[in-house]
Amino acid sequence: MSLVKTISKYVLAIFMIVAGTMHFVNPEFYLKIMPPYLPFHKELVLVSGVFEILLGILLLIPKCSNLAAWGIIALLIAVFPANISLYQHQDILPASPIIHLLRLPLQGVFMLWAYWHTRSAA
Repeated sequence: MSLVKTISKYVLAIFMIVAGTMHFVNPEFYLKIMPPYLPFHKELVLVSGVFEILLGILLLIPKCSNLAAWGIIALLIAVFPANISLYQHQDILPASPIIHLLRLPLQGVFMLWAYWHTRSAA
């Protein structure tokens, strides 16, 4: 595996583990951005945190990294409604409207990043 791809994989794994940990450190933030039409807000926040941590760890295990990368993509798709909810209710996180708007395509960038790790190193 190329050095760049190896570093990328570790950075993505660390990002996922830290992001998942934040679900337990600051669950209130995640509860605020939960779309109102979803049930079990607290449980979904905790479950998504567990999956972020688990997928980040699995990404670093060579035999599991391909599946973990696909899992990260699926998780990012699953949590996208929360990002839309945050955009629709910008008072939750005071920031420029452009920042809220840019968060949405950023999810796609993260999906592409994870997708890169579903492929063998070139």
